[in-house]
Amino acid sequence: MATLLNDTFTPTETLRAQARQHVEQGPITESYPEDRPVIIEQLNRALATEWVCVLRYLRHAYCITGVIAEPIKAHFLEHAREEQAHADKLAERIVQLGGEPDLNPATLTQRSHAEYKTGDSIEEMIRENLIAERIAVESYRELIRFIGDRDPTTRVLLEGILAQEEEHADELRDLLEN
Repeated sequence: MATLLNDTFTPTETLRAQARQHVEQGPITESYPEDRPVIIEQLNRALATEWVCVLRYLRHAYCITGVIAEPIKAHFLEHAREEQAHADKLAERIVQLGGEPDLNPATLTQRSHAEYKTGDSIEEMIRENLIAERIAVESYRELIRFIGDRDPTTRVLLEGILAQEEEHADELRDLLEN
């Protein structure tokens, strides 16, 4: 049993010594994945996607009209707030990983997985938002698979965002069917 523990866990003295090295890196320790720059780049793509979704949802909320517009407008505004919360969490994680959030508006749509499609009717607006949510679901699933167990904090963050994106897609599908 003692051999198994010795092979599995780093000795306390070693942990203490390693923690004192590179203190300026904050939470980034020796066990973080070497491809952290790739993870940061992909998180920045997810960040761009979230901001494009915020802007699309807001535009739809502002432009929607008609007898049934108010409850759908409320959905769009709620989704915009939740997408912005996702963006906040992604930006914070990028900084924790030693990167910088890329919020350059000139390249936002180029880096985003989702498109900024306006839609002329209520049905088109709902459909475009549903398509964007489906894109987000798939891109988060891919990133979660890529990260695997190498960065559990980022994986858990992404899993939480993914769950909410799936809820958005489900709600939009229901709106589209009704």
